[in-house]
Amino acid sequence: MTDYRRLRVALLGAGAVGSQVAALLRQHADELADRAGARLELVGIAVRDVDAKRDVELPRELFTTDAESLIVGADIVIELMGGIEPARGYLLQAINSGADIVTANKALLATHGPEIFDAADQVGAEVYYEAAAAGAIPIIRPLRDSLAGDRVQRIMGIVNGTTNYILDRMDTEGAEFADVLADAQRLGYAEADPTADVEGYDAAQKAAILASLAFHTTVPLDAVHREGITAVDKSMMDAARHAGYVIKLLAVCERLHDESGESISVRVYPALIDRAHPLASVHGANNAVFVQAEAAGNLMFYGAGAGGVQTASAVLGDVVSAARRHIAGGVGVGESTLANLPIVPVGRVTTRYQITLEVDDQAGVLATVAGILSEGRVSIATVEQTVIQDGNGRPGVARLVIGTHKALEQDLSETVDRLAASGVVERVVSVLRVEGD
Repeated sequence: MTDYRRLRVALLGAGAVGSQVAALLRQHADELADRAGARLELVGIAVRDVDAKRDVELPRELFTTDAESLIVGADIVIELMGGIEPARGYLLQAINSGADIVTANKALLATHGPEIFDAADQVGAEVYYEAAAAGAIPIIRPLRDSLAGDRVQRIMGIVNGTTNYILDRMDTEGAEFADVLADAQRLGYAEADPTADVEGYDAAQKAAILASLAFHTTVPLDAVHREGITAVDKSMMDAARHAGYVIKLLAVCERLHDESGESISVRVYPALIDRAHPLASVHGANNAVFVQAEAAGNLMFYGAGAGGVQTASAVLGDVVSAARRHIAGGVGVGESTLANLPIVPVGRVTTRYQITLEVDDQAGVLATVAGILSEGRVSIATVEQTVIQDGNGRPGVARLVIGTHKALEQDLSETVDRLAASGVVERVVSVLRVEGD
């Protein structure tokens, strides 16, 4: 056996991911040592309750409630606790004590990333966070390293497995949102309180991280436009399918160009994707990130976006990278945010739309609707009309599904407000963006 240098590894948190990381560090110790050039010694696991039931059986003597003492003297600190505090304080302590850190904490990085990166830069430490954006999918390194010499133009990502599972079943089975959400909770895909997933908060945190890397610009979480999927219903799914689309919750990070120069837009919302687009074929709880770069062209990263052992794979990849850096020596590579591009509100974004309206089924209504759209600088590409009845069997109502050419979001929003107040429109059923052009 090769006599490798030993590196002390401290683990904070032993939930679904943490317990798998601990088990794999122990189970594959010799193989990881060969890959890293150092023996990775798990010196302890900080938890709130040492007697709590774990997903994996681990020696009780590894557990402690004293995280601060565990951090002291560690070469690598793995943070898998989640949340903001005390995780933020522990990571800053680890950095200041000379350790490299590995984290999957998307909420922390999305809100306090600059503070963490600046602290690491001050002491020459490194922050690794491959598991923070898309679970097992390797996307952080490609953006930070492989594409560092290129110009990323756009990222479109399905980065939340729970919402993709829900929308995929609604699309393929014709199921209702509430029924699929209940199944997702029963299967463990969704939490008892699914707000972070279905309202887009989780995806927005990941979008902020991806955009910061892709555009070398600090993207605060409050600059990310966010909409969830709770308003998506069977009728919207049916209309999307009929038009050749599928609805996905997308994180869109885009470089924009106009007369004022370059800027970026970062947004999360349910959007229509053509069924021929690679993202349309992402099923179940899987994630995918579609990157469009100036020189490299289109790149697709696909795989499991969650799961204990899957996410542990990404974490251990970071641990091996941190160990190699320790052996090679030198200071860590800081985050690149020097571009400092302005972040524009969603109203400045240009895309296509599908507008679904319920209107009076009488002569002249379509002309009135078309006139309002034209006045609002929204050009019609397609129109489909279906006569419907309401729950009381009342005739004389038509459903219009209008596809538009590209329009400015602000113009579209103001135009939809005018349609709603026009007198001929009984209800604005839905407005969905069309992405992927």
